[in-house]
Amino acid sequence: MTCFMDLITSLAGMKAFSRRVRSEGNKLGLVPTMGALHKGHLSLVGRAQEECDAVVVSAFVNPAQFSLDEDFARYPRDLPADTATLNPFRVDVLFSPSAVEMYRQGSETFVEPGSVATPLEGACRPGHFRGVATVVLKLFNIVVPNVAYFGQKDFQQTLVIQRLIEDLNLDVRLVVCPIAREPDGLARSSRNAYLSPSERQAASVLYRSLWRAEELFGAGETKAERILEEMRKILDAEPRANIDYVALVEPTRLQPIALVTPGSVALVAARIGGIRLIDNTFLGSPGGHVDPRRAGSP
Repeated sequence: MTCFMDLITSLAGMKAFSRRVRSEGNKLGLVPTMGALHKGHLSLVGRAQEECDAVVVSAFVNPAQFSLDEDFARYPRDLPADTATLNPFRVDVLFSPSAVEMYRQGSETFVEPGSVATPLEGACRPGHFRGVATVVLKLFNIVVPNVAYFGQKDFQQTLVIQRLIEDLNLDVRLVVCPIAREPDGLARSSRNAYLSPSERQAASVLYRSLWRAEELFGAGETKAERILEEMRKILDAEPRANIDYVALVEPTRLQPIALVTPGSVALVAARIGGIRLIDNTFLGSPGGHVDPRRAGSP
């Protein structure tokens, strides 16, 4: 809609923009991020621009989804860099409120997600999805998008948000976009910037374990126990990797499975050095996979 991107930091300013867009009958897309924008985020922006008349990118490091022992204080924040990254894409608004703006003093109402938030990330990061669900609902109420765009890398998060939309009767459509990857398969993430050169090389082990799961399933192996064993072997062979979980689940409620079928989800979370990374893939899905044995990067 606009020729130049607006930076909005207040809730009132964001609501005023949204009202104007909707009053003109335009379709509004939201790309929620925590800033430190990379090509993965930009792929979401591109999809939003294809489908919407106006696009808002939010950049907000949400304190409610970090526990005391996590990296909230260290999480990368560079609003000028994010602005420069988005300017060529002619996004309508970069919405970057402060924590005080988003959570008024004395705030005590939070969204408690259901059972889909319990396993995997929920077990490793207690309270994380409570914070995610709360801030996403806030963003939906402030921006009032027609469509919201999230990445598949945070697969469990997308399930939590879909249930939020359905259970609270929200008038927004969720679009989940494919994982953007480096040439060696590593999922693009803001946390990748923390990795030292040697850790960056080691980090490809997450995708290599997922590739092994794809390889085995493609060769006819359907026993989840066998595939998980092979995935763990690859991860265990990397001395810098400390596994949080390796899982094979069905794709709606994340329940563990004994037999793998097309559409089953393989997920892995591990710390490389002190940096926690996650990744996943749908087994049996055609295209979009990088063979790390043929990649030119580490």
